Amino acid sequence: MTSEIINETLDRFRHLVETGVLSEAKLREAAAGAANRGVEVEKVLRHEYHVTRRKLLTALSAHYECAWAEYDERLPIPFELLVALADKGICGYHWFPVAQDGQMAIIAATNPKDPALPGLVKEYIQAAKYEFRVALPEDIQAFKEDFLNSDPRHLIGNERTSLALWRNTMARWRTILACYRTDFAKVRTNLGLLGGGMGLIAIGRSLLHLRGSYPAYYQYFYWSLIAMGLGLILLGLYHYVRIKRHVLRPPRHQTIVEVTSATLYFLENYRFIERQEQNRPARKTMLARVAELPLRHDIVMDQSMDNKKRSYLAHERNLLSAQRTVAACYRTVYARARTGLSFIRTGVSFLSLGVGLTRYFGLSFLTVFDMFIIIGAVGLIIDGAVWYLPAQKEQAEIPDYILRPAKELLITEAEMP
Repeated sequence: MTSEIINETLDRFRHLVETGVLSEAKLREAAAGAANRGVEVEKVLRHEYHVTRRKLLTALSAHYECAWAEYDERLPIPFELLVALADKGICGYHWFPVAQDGQMAIIAATNPKDPALPGLVKEYIQAAKYEFRVALPEDIQAFKEDFLNSDPRHLIGNERTSLALWRNTMARWRTILACYRTDFAKVRTNLGLLGGGMGLIAIGRSLLHLRGSYPAYYQYFYWSLIAMGLGLILLGLYHYVRIKRHVLRPPRHQTIVEVTSATLYFLENYRFIERQEQNRPARKTMLARVAELPLRHDIVMDQSMDNKKRSYLAHERNLLSAQRTVAACYRTVYARARTGLSFIRTGVSFLSLGVGLTRYFGLSFLTVFDMFIIIGAVGLIIDGAVWYLPAQKEQAEIPDYILRPAKELLITEAEMP
């Protein structure tokens, strides 16, 4: 009997040997150990021989020549498939419905080629077509533990997991936005180097024109001031260019808004509502329309006796997380605009200095430095305007709840069903 089990295991997982994941000797050893202990060979391969779940499923898929199914607690199994199983004990069977594609029911099974499987499934599930996919025994057991011990109409654990997924998605995006704001702060800090360099150049440039009032060798010191000023300017420009070419380089205004909107997609599963205070002309900017989404959707939940308050609080956390995400987007937009204003301010200072030096001292060899300052100043002003102008459009339409707590988003215990 043990030899038959070993041969069957070698046949089922031949793909592991062919792809070099496991040697035939190791596979035979795992099969013998599983047979002697009375456990599934998949469990032994996973936990003792460290074969990944995906490689096991790929090997089984190649053997049975069908697709595979993997356990995921977020998988939205249709109620129609579950209701027929609620009052029937199928815990001893190695299959479970996992999805529905139109009129076709998708069934996960440990042996999708079992001749008795189609007839057995039809006793529980009525569908026009059936598709059988291979799954690991522990996945089938996990599906049963999640859904058969709960009310099929309201899969409370499944729902909270999906909500947690969206909260993590929004949290990751807010973390990226925080990184952008940190990069903006670095740029604004390094603009101080440009200002310091500009001041040194101005001092050295002015002292060089005071001929006759200092010993000749003093000019080397004045030239060193100009050189140090150029060094500080180049260092500041290096950080300026680095932020624009960084692997997490600041995206454009529209990109920030579009990604923020995508992270709030989960609100599509909430109920859209109209409030009297929102009966006003449509917002002109996309960010302002996105900011209203948390206020224009209400929670939709089926009645359930399982963790009712906890589930409502999970929904509320998602709404508040959506509000924080929108606020983080606004902070990033304004941080970008503030950085643009720093560019403009530094550029205007450079431009004033360059024009003043040229007018005061006239044309000379040092005019090259003056022109360098003027050209750099014009570039900073133009770039700063590009960074600042998109935020100016958002200023007039920033929603009120960004400026003060949104009391309408808070759900009291008395309001919970």
